[in-house]
Amino acid sequence: MSTVLDVRGLGVDYRVRTGIRSTRVNRAVDDVTFTVETGKTLALVGESGSGKTSVARAVLGLAPTSRGTITINGRTLHSRGRSRLKEVGREVQMVFQQPGGSLDPRMSIGETVAEPLTYLSKLSRAATEARVVELLDLVGLEGSFRSRKPRDLSGGQRQRVAIARAIATSPSLVICDEPTSSLDVSVQAQIINLLVRLQRELGLTYLFISHSLGVVRQIAGNVAVMYRGRIVELGQTERVLDRPQDPYTQALLRAVPTVGAVEVAG
Repeated sequence: MSTVLDVRGLGVDYRVRTGIRSTRVNRAVDDVTFTVETGKTLALVGESGSGKTSVARAVLGLAPTSRGTITINGRTLHSRGRSRLKEVGREVQMVFQQPGGSLDPRMSIGETVAEPLTYLSKLSRAATEARVVELLDLVGLEGSFRSRKPRDLSGGQRQRVAIARAIATSPSLVICDEPTSSLDVSVQAQIINLLVRLQRELGLTYLFISHSLGVVRQIAGNVAVMYRGRIVELGQTERVLDRPQDPYTQALLRAVPTVGAVEVAG
């Protein structure tokens, strides 16, 4: 099986100002190594501040990579910032935690879903419009949603739009950063079922970031547990969550509230 994302010895450091002329280095991610195989899901779990989101931002070039390598589909990335975003382009897309904040309130739903197609594909206008209708149907929304604005939609509907936008260009990797944490439990179940179905039908590959072990158990085949910027345990989800070896993983399982089992549609 091929590897979509290969992260080796990744380090992410932030400089924090401590005075007028002084700064200190905050090591957010330290020596992180993992792979994500095609069509599979790896979940990054851990408490707030453990470095999960910094890893995702480093893949996109939004966080400073101090050490290590990031390779996508066999190609090692060297650029940063906007150059990295342009470099990963069609290959990596992201679904953010807050759908309301990630959708431009001035744009219609149709314009929002069409945006990555406009910039990253060579589709004609007619083909783009047809693709938008197809994408909305894939995420369970009618074509009539094209003319609506984000304010007209519920939180769950906005997250469906965000997912449609993320998969528009058929990316190699979709990064899901706490995509259900801002939704109530019943809507969380619907979004998880949607992500599972899309992966099965389209062969999507996910890097799934979450603090909810209940959600992770339902969607991820493998899980990496992060603590203070490092991966302390990595393996098959069932093994890690049922028979944790690291003391931090054991404490996390005892302490973190989990969402009840989500019934994944067959």
